[in-house]
Amino acid sequence: MKNVRAPLSRPPLERMMRIHQEIQSGKYPNMTNLAQELEVSVKSIQRDLDFMRDRLNLPLAYDSRKFGYHYTQEVGAFPTVQISEGELFAMLVAEKALQQYRGTNFERPLMSAFRKMAAALPDAVSIHLPDWEQTISFRTSAEPLIKLEIIDVLAKAAAQRQQLEIAYRKPGQQKTEPRVIDPYHLANINGEWFLFAFDHLRNDIRTFVPARIQSARETGNKFVRPQKFSLEKRLRDSFGVHSGRGEHRVVIRFDEFAADYIREKRWHASQQIKELPNGGLELQLKLSSLDEVERWVLGWGGHATVLQPPELAGSVKRAAELILANAPKT
Repeated sequence: MKNVRAPLSRPPLERMMRIHQEIQSGKYPNMTNLAQELEVSVKSIQRDLDFMRDRLNLPLAYDSRKFGYHYTQEVGAFPTVQISEGELFAMLVAEKALQQYRGTNFERPLMSAFRKMAAALPDAVSIHLPDWEQTISFRTSAEPLIKLEIIDVLAKAAAQRQQLEIAYRKPGQQKTEPRVIDPYHLANINGEWFLFAFDHLRNDIRTFVPARIQSARETGNKFVRPQKFSLEKRLRDSFGVHSGRGEHRVVIRFDEFAADYIREKRWHASQQIKELPNGGLELQLKLSSLDEVERWVLGWGGHATVLQPPELAGSVKRAAELILANAPKT
């Protein structure tokens, strides 16, 4: 005998808003009518009505002559959200942060969610929006170029556990190569998108940059994401998005000029800082890969010196020498 799945009912808050609308319309709905319309039990409607009267303080009453419920006094907006000015300000800041998704497939559902939240706010809270428009913004110095159709395919495939065949271009190469992947996780890290997927060619989890994916299509096969997969664990010992299998103790000395910038951020979960008498400091990290930290050190120019490990010091020195060799002669 097959199990018959009961129809999914609306969330309690949505049900109560519907009940509120029915009462506001002057129809004098009763519990039986509401239960049939909202496809829930009469007991659920009773609990909703009790909550509306006792917890939301709505002037709800039953009219025995008209066999239905009504409000004994005028009711304005349904009191779904109690929010302070500080909380509203935080929500506006969050909306500003979402500007990085303008033009992407995520913009419409995100903006729709914010409109719904704004519509549910009580009339008692007010804030002068133009003031905040002029005082808060989020900017990035290098805006990533996003292929919207590729991001959309990757996000849906990861959510629906759909295997993909992609045409991927590795850095420094002109041609693409086919890869069959199981997309585990699509992450935005420091403003850039990365896909963590099982690569059937390499038989291991790899990190892919969506901007380098020329095409992606479903193979028709489903996959099961391993329960042991955790992005937090995978990136725990990485300096960015690329993890390795090594274990490196990294020690970098920064002079007095750069030390303040280092103190102002938490660069890695493992970091330890040793203050130096001259105003500088030593930053110690525990990393599984040296690729990304090498580029980071080079970005500090002569204000950073690698003390450990020797292979990192050597690679930074070779990169610096190559920069000098390629510099135009003056």
